Amino acid sequence: MKEREVTVVPTKDGYDRWSEIYEEDGNPLILLEESHVAHVLGNVAGLSIVDVGCGTGRHAVRLAQMGAKVTGIDFSTGMLARARSKPGADAIRFVEHDIRAAFPFDAGSFDRVLSCLVLDHVVDLPSFFAELRRVCKPDGFVVTSVMHPAMVLKGIQARFTDPSTGAEVRPESSPYQVSDYIMGALRSGLQLLDVSEHIVDAALVSRSERARKHLGWPLLLLMKLSP
Repeated sequence: MKEREVTVVPTKDGYDRWSEIYEEDGNPLILLEESHVAHVLGNVAGLSIVDVGCGTGRHAVRLAQMGAKVTGIDFSTGMLARARSKPGADAIRFVEHDIRAAFPFDAGSFDRVLSCLVLDHVVDLPSFFAELRRVCKPDGFVVTSVMHPAMVLKGIQARFTDPSTGAEVRPESSPYQVSDYIMGALRSGLQLLDVSEHIVDAALVSRSERARKHLGWPLLLLMKLSP
């Protein structure tokens, strides 16, 4: 059987291409992640939130609908175009900016700082975490999610199938371990409030058949951090 072609592309290019199908391909990681992030954030009504690496606005739109004042920042033109096209997106401030550089916000601007499924694409983790810390209010907190590093052991990373070519496309990412994420956060001055690991269970498989091959494996790493 012929192996499928695999193409590794720069992260921005990959997500620009992925934006066309990002929320339509039944990604089990997204299905698992969204409910856990919502639980950690809790009641957001009246809070200022920045969604760093907001992508298609899947979190930003929901949080705005819950009464938060939301800013979404991303460097993918394609992802932001999808986000801006959603109902309710007009309530959100979207900023196109390379999040690997300093964020265009004043220190202490936000009650909650959210960054989901982004960390594995960041080369300098301590500097990135330092920016998350800088823009968070002293009495606020930071929430990050990322594909669990256990998936690296199975040869899995962020990827999608290009519907026009059938090729597997992989935006550039780094094979970090759990300790890399935790120590990256701590070295930036953030304090670890909570860390959790979430496995693929039967309930997730019932929602996404793609998850079956990972049944029993940890798929999501979630951290709650204080500035």
